[in-house]
Amino acid sequence: EVQLVESGGGLVQPGGSLRLSCAASGFTFSSYYMSWIRQAPGKGLEWVSFVDSDGGITNYADIVRGRFTISRDNAKNTLYLQMNSLNTEDTAVYYCARWDTGYRAWNSWGQGTQVTVSS
Repeated sequence: EVQLVESGGGLVQPGGSLRLSCAASGFTFSSYYMSWIRQAPGKGLEWVSFVDSDGGITNYADIVRGRFTISRDNAKNTLYLQMNSLNTEDTAVYYCARWDTGYRAWNSWGQGTQVTVSS
């Protein structure tokens, strides 16, 4: 079965950095577009970033552009999100997700990892 397992979250001070990872299994990872999506406390889901199957094309939400970098290592079946210059508005549960070409949606999600930015 498809499995996506996020890790790397935690407590960080404003201005700090974190590197999130998403370990994928149960499918051909290199064939799928991947994204990071987050949900802040009391807020709705917010798309963060996207990367195509080979890592050549990326996109970012305006609020994270220039601070976050999405990447992938297809040999390791792992998706990454490098987060720099974190602020309190970045506090959220971060999920990785897989694009489904049939449903045309981010149809498969991991369990999420908590990122808390606080002094």
